[in-house]
Amino acid sequence: MTNEFRLDRRLAADTWAVAEWPLSSVRLMDHHDYPWFLLVPRRAGIRELHELAGEDAIQLGRESAALARAMDRAFAPEVLNVAKLGNIVGQLHLHHVARFDGDPAWPGPVWGASTSRGLETQEAEDRIARVLGLVDD
Repeated sequence: MTNEFRLDRRLAADTWAVAEWPLSSVRLMDHHDYPWFLLVPRRAGIRELHELAGEDAIQLGRESAALARAMDRAFAPEVLNVAKLGNIVGQLHLHHVARFDGDPAWPGPVWGASTSRGLETQEAEDRIARVLGLVDD
């Protein structure tokens, strides 16, 4: 095992790069149906929240709250789901998914729901700009 952080290949393939925050890489899921961002703490070999060192856990909480606030302002969702799953991709990452009454998976979970299509470059850039323009520190 290496101490060097590497983004999981599946996360790299399924997401758009957004920003590098103090702890996490911010990524946008390549999913047209939902505004869906991820935070991936840049720590090698970490799979679970409880494995983060104390200050890293606090920083992840700060980053998650900042992303959630920005997404809430940008998209005004019915609900904003924040979740840690690791069944397929073991690398620690937090999902932030804006959900709307009537979206393709409503009211069920987005995991396992069919994808209508990925994002066009302009769509991804627009979502990224909307969120990054509203991030507070």
